[in-house]
Amino acid sequence: MNPPAAVVPIPPDLTARYSRSSSGRAWLASLPDLIQGRLEQWCLEADLPAGSVPWNGHGGVVVPVRQADGSPAALKIAFPHDEARAERHALELWQGQGAVALLEADAGTCAMLLERLEAGSSLATVPFDAAAEVWGGLVRQLSLSPDHRPQWREFDHIAARAEQWSDDLPADWEQLGRPFPRWLLEAALEVCQTRGAVGRRSGRDALVHTDLHFLNVLARPGRTDERPTAAGYAAIDPQPMIGEPEYAVAPLLWNRISELPAGGADEALRRRCSDFSAAAALDGEVARQWAVAREVANALEYAGKPGHRGDLSRSLWVASTLAGRTLPDLPPAQELPEPGEAFGNR
Repeated sequence: MNPPAAVVPIPPDLTARYSRSSSGRAWLASLPDLIQGRLEQWCLEADLPAGSVPWNGHGGVVVPVRQADGSPAALKIAFPHDEARAERHALELWQGQGAVALLEADAGTCAMLLERLEAGSSLATVPFDAAAEVWGGLVRQLSLSPDHRPQWREFDHIAARAEQWSDDLPADWEQLGRPFPRWLLEAALEVCQTRGAVGRRSGRDALVHTDLHFLNVLARPGRTDERPTAAGYAAIDPQPMIGEPEYAVAPLLWNRISELPAGGADEALRRRCSDFSAAAALDGEVARQWAVAREVANALEYAGKPGHRGDLSRSLWVASTLAGRTLPDLPPAQELPEPGEAFGNR
């Protein structure tokens, strides 16, 4: 018999995040029943150690479970939003090649039953040379070309996002009081105007995992390789889109910032962009361009949110460094917070 819903606690930080809006509070109130309903629907038992809470990301909860035959799996229930709704379609296309395997899905509740990965073993602690090899191998598997299958109709196009940024970024920059120099805004707009048009004509469209940073690559159980390889890892939380695969490199550049060398951090960041691009057979210059545009867009988002001064500084440092002219008066790279980390909490 499945345990009662109360046995599966809701992670406190998830509760704090979604308690800020009426839609979030409604989802939190429904979450215990959603979890219990999927446990019953798919004949699962929660596999949580006593006193522990499920893993959670920014947008959902992941409960370790056992299937009817005793095999391990993971039950993921996401807050319903566009990226969560598109996730299952991408996983269906990848079929466990380079990404976590999808076992079951319930579209109405944004619930999925997934292959269980090693939640505590990601690329975040793997040395950069080995991490590049793993990441590059996964991107090669994930970069599927569009075909006739209906799932492809569910994804937005990266070039269309760039075209939208061409309109939105200047307006946001003005509305937010011009929070950084105009030249950096123009560097991002140039990328939007060129990649937005060229990307649609290039014939290089692929399925892109747009949030493929180190923590979103987890080890598969039972790997025994002395050196990590792509076969021993899988991508999670894809935020899938269609477009140029170089768009995927940017999240690697705004994570693990503190590990850049104290001397020559700017050159080390550009080398990281080049190295990871090469490992995935991508164009490093195109990856650099997309990273500039993405980080300028991030900077404007942070500039409009109280309490995100550290995130704003990080985005401006990455964007301006990749654009070739690091802005003055920013903290050194080693003092910049990781995404989600408060300034000075290192």
